[in-house]
Amino acid sequence: MATINLSPRISLMKSEPSWLCERLAFPKNMSDLAFESKPRKKYNQRQKFSVRSIRITEDSHRGHITSPNGYDALDSSFEIQSSNYMLGNTRVNSKEIRKTKIVCTIGPSTSSREMIWKLAETGMNVARLNMSHGDHASHQKTIDLVKEYNAQFEDKVIAIMLDTKGPEVRSGDVPQPVLLKEGQEFNFTIRRGVSTEDTISVNYDDFVNDVEVGDIILVDGGMMSLAVKSKTKDLVKCVVVDGGELKSRRHLNVRGKSATLPSITEKDWEDIKFGVDNQVDFYAVSFVKDARVVHELKDYLKSRNADIHVIVKIESADSIPNLHSILLASDGAMVARGDLGAELPIEEVPLLQEDIIRRCHNMQKPVIVATNMLESMIDHPTPTRAEVSDIAIAVREGADAIMLSGETAHGKYPLKAVKVMHTVALRTESSLLITTAPPNQLGSHKSHMGEIHYQPNSTIFAFTNEERIKQRLALYHGVMPIYMQFSNDAEETFSRAIKLLLSKGLLQEGQHVTLVQSGAQPIWRVDSTHHIQVRKVQG
Repeated sequence: MATINLSPRISLMKSEPSWLCERLAFPKNMSDLAFESKPRKKYNQRQKFSVRSIRITEDSHRGHITSPNGYDALDSSFEIQSSNYMLGNTRVNSKEIRKTKIVCTIGPSTSSREMIWKLAETGMNVARLNMSHGDHASHQKTIDLVKEYNAQFEDKVIAIMLDTKGPEVRSGDVPQPVLLKEGQEFNFTIRRGVSTEDTISVNYDDFVNDVEVGDIILVDGGMMSLAVKSKTKDLVKCVVVDGGELKSRRHLNVRGKSATLPSITEKDWEDIKFGVDNQVDFYAVSFVKDARVVHELKDYLKSRNADIHVIVKIESADSIPNLHSILLASDGAMVARGDLGAELPIEEVPLLQEDIIRRCHNMQKPVIVATNMLESMIDHPTPTRAEVSDIAIAVREGADAIMLSGETAHGKYPLKAVKVMHTVALRTESSLLITTAPPNQLGSHKSHMGEIHYQPNSTIFAFTNEERIKQRLALYHGVMPIYMQFSNDAEETFSRAIKLLLSKGLLQEGQHVTLVQSGAQPIWRVDSTHHIQVRKVQG
């Protein structure tokens, strides 16, 4: 079944079908459940094999299953059913629509017209501009190319996300990489322009005041680490704990601490103005520590009459105590695991990722999981198995989008990285349990696009008569945005939408669709979704 939504507006919601999970995981009467045994079928290497649903008996739950016919019969009784596993070179159906969106960072490897087109065709949904690198001229070129793509292809859309640099503490420039060895003494100075074999400058004047003897300074999120041994008025003296190659403008963190800098710097405000002038779709705001930052930015955008959504990046220790209010003030969140793992114990990051995703669902806001998802593919054509599992976990936890950073910005295999992410996400989605919210829940929520954050098994074809909303919807889980002019007659608008989907091969005659209408036009109510119906598609 497909879901068609007709709305010139967007509002989000999430409701987890916990009633279903509880019934499946904790049946009230184990004796009511029994195994369904079916004969095994032989398969060759290129075949899919499927597993049938397991009905658990009280004995099987305790693990006391025996089989008079040996292990083959026992295995037959336990045929697994959560998905169809692919053997040999079998791949997922290329015509399936992926629901989890992909954010790609545009950089030297992908800034050409040809590469942006190829990224879009391979699976990119959102183009990210990292304002920590490049200048306005290079980012302007990317924006113009993405807008050209959107204008050329009516059926496709790429949203634009501007990611602010934020109050980052970075090392200075070095003429060539400096090799740091374990036990070596190395210094950081607030004197600008210093670059020697044992000393390098930092861009933060209060660096000496913020660090204390015994602190651990992390380079690039922990790729290297140094222990603070002493300090003077302009120098921090360290000893290398974990060595590596120190290059120009590397990101520095102090474990367990955040820099005493404003979340939005002067450079950020210039970049934000640049985004307003170019009508980007999203801001990803770095190192947000409290909700006041979000309100300040939204007030500015309102004064400029700018319809841009604010995504908060959760990446500092200071943001955790204020997490609820930050998310509440925002339009969505990004789990920026690199800096988060540098400022917090690394074992906390997976738990925090799951918590942020859950909170965003409850608040009806989109959430992006970012950093190191396919890091090895910056230099290698295939991912590690752990990276594949990382993508699958983010998809299973319900992330709206997953993000590539260096993999597409400056990596050697940007298209392969997007293809891997697309394939893994699509395959994981196909294995998920089909769930549907109870009808009374679906009808009770105040929403215009509420069905988005139920994350239904079917694709949502979201029709809108506003290009800005069409672009913004590119970020949301399971939504295929389609631009269409609306009629003042609801029936005519529904019919036109169904015919359009039929003509594109997205619907077939005889299928059932759920039609939802909402919005502020004469045929739509302003306050909430008010019209839901199920129809059988007819040509």
